[in-house]
Amino acid sequence: MTVTTKCDTIVLHNSSAKEGNLDNETKLSNLRRFNLVMACLHAIQGVAVLLLSTDFGVPVTVGFLNFDFQTQSLIPATQTIFNLPLAWLIVAFFFLSALAHLVIATVYYPTYVANLEEGLNKARWIEYALSASTMMVAIALLVGIYDLGSLIMIFGLTGVMNLMGLVMEVHNQTTKHTNWLSYNIGVLAGSLPWIVVGLYFWAANQYGSGNIPTFVYWIYVSIFVFFSSFAGNMILQYKKIGPWKDYLYGERAYIVLSLVAKSLLAWQVFAGTLRP
Repeated sequence: MTVTTKCDTIVLHNSSAKEGNLDNETKLSNLRRFNLVMACLHAIQGVAVLLLSTDFGVPVTVGFLNFDFQTQSLIPATQTIFNLPLAWLIVAFFFLSALAHLVIATVYYPTYVANLEEGLNKARWIEYALSASTMMVAIALLVGIYDLGSLIMIFGLTGVMNLMGLVMEVHNQTTKHTNWLSYNIGVLAGSLPWIVVGLYFWAANQYGSGNIPTFVYWIYVSIFVFFSSFAGNMILQYKKIGPWKDYLYGERAYIVLSLVAKSLLAWQVFAGTLRP
């Protein structure tokens, strides 16, 4: 007959706890290396786009009312204020992501780990607020949204969407049950730029020649799907479905989605407009 004493139980419990801690430390260590790899992949692609791209650019304009002396009335007018090389936007979001991953894996790493253990990643949402917004501006320019004010609003709304992800994670640190208010606000803010871009597709076909390049349609659909996948990843995390019970699994999923979405947009734009 085997007798299990209280001391044996304590030893087994402590042993299991140590194994759990070691397992978590291994996951965090692997995640640190993963961030360094992602930094390299983003940076390499950014340099590649910079070196291989043509100087193709699009006009950025401002709209205003101008007085027509012939008709004695105010008429809408536009003025091009500068030409923006599309490659600069692609390089910008790649380098923003590369820098974020590098900082996370180095000087910010202790804070990164502390945040992950609490079930949040503040750095992720700040980086997305900049890089995803830049991506959305690139897509807007491809469909003919050249007005500076419109581009600023598209950038801002996409930024708000991502910052609502930060609010979601911070707010739910203090709630007993998941509060989805900030998530829903983020979805609303993030949907508006896609609706505006969709209106330009519709207008081009309804009132123009409808000759928007096919690759732009593919960009619209594919990047919309990937942007939506980020929202889906958050739902899976908070619902704790399958492997998403582990917050670190969801963190890794965010990192992969970010790389794939940026790479997909970059090389579709390159193939359509930037290749020599």
